Amino acid sequence: MKGSFRVTSWLRQFPWTIFAVCISITFLGLCGLVRADELYGRTQLVERQIVWLFLALLAMFFVMFVPYRLLSQLSPWFFLVTLILLAVTLFMPPINGSRRWIPLGLFDFQASEPARLSYIMALAAYLMYRSSQRHIAGLLPPLLMAFFPMLLIVREPDLDTALLFLPVLYSMLFAAGARTRHLATAALPGILCLPLLWAQMSAEQQSRIVSVFTQVDGGSAPAGDGFHLHQSKQILALGGFRGSRVQEEPPIDDPAAWQLPASRTDFIFVMIGERFGFPGCAAVLILYGILVWTCLRIARRTREPWGRLVCVGIVTLIAVQTLLNTGMTVGLLPITGTALPLCSYGGSSLISTYAGIGLVINIAMQQRNEVAGEPFVFAGKV
Repeated sequence: MKGSFRVTSWLRQFPWTIFAVCISITFLGLCGLVRADELYGRTQLVERQIVWLFLALLAMFFVMFVPYRLLSQLSPWFFLVTLILLAVTLFMPPINGSRRWIPLGLFDFQASEPARLSYIMALAAYLMYRSSQRHIAGLLPPLLMAFFPMLLIVREPDLDTALLFLPVLYSMLFAAGARTRHLATAALPGILCLPLLWAQMSAEQQSRIVSVFTQVDGGSAPAGDGFHLHQSKQILALGGFRGSRVQEEPPIDDPAAWQLPASRTDFIFVMIGERFGFPGCAAVLILYGILVWTCLRIARRTREPWGRLVCVGIVTLIAVQTLLNTGMTVGLLPITGTALPLCSYGGSSLISTYAGIGLVINIAMQQRNEVAGEPFVFAGKV
């Protein structure tokens, strides 16, 4: 009877909304992969993504059942290990001019994916029960914690992934009680250094930004980085409002009109939109909105500071990646290498994101005496 009661209680506490939303997003991603196979030739990526999904769910359930207080204690060590892996990545053979992966035989491991999650955990462990971040000088240690992984990732080079640490850092500092004016003051030197950053960017990175302001709809596809943006919008348009699934035949037979590099990774949202039209795009965005809102509610209810800060960090990472990826496909933002979480093809990203979701679920399922509507409280060390 006790075992049956525990199972029933566990099933009631389990946040089924988060799980259902994540599976739905991944399913839409698989539909996008199938459509890419139809347009660009059969691959084994659909089957591989299903295998990655199975491993990602195992990672999610494993993290769910590890006491998250133990995870809190081990967070600095996880962060140190990922820093070492990022350093090791720089000595790996380059792939397409970048050193972003560690070859492991059957697959390539991208250390920057777990590095972001371990950084969130380590920063939460540092900020919990502190109030030093409420002073301008107290922002320096968290900034330094972000500096080291960002520096290693920039050296790969992968500027887009490195910059994702900044919104995570600022959202967690804000949740931990940092004053808005202090955060703005800390951001001011970075804003003033933007001209220097522009000068240090490669010609390709500069071209991606410029192409947003020089884009022209219709006509032939431009050369350079404007090509990706032009093709992305064109293929969405070719799908029509209701998508290609209701079309008897393609509106254009020219194969060049359908070309889209990275259709299975960075532009998976385009494949979903081409296949299912506006309803498909809207469904993806609504699902992400539900996921973000649900995770924020969990963060708001969580009294324990490490759990609250981790929830804020994870939901910020997912939300920013989603905005960057979907925004670039329609010409609102520059083309980046940011994947669509839970949706784009890639084992490292899928496993890391589901592990983060497992951590959020773990926090949500704690005993009621650790979840309350009380505000965040600073105590202990300064």
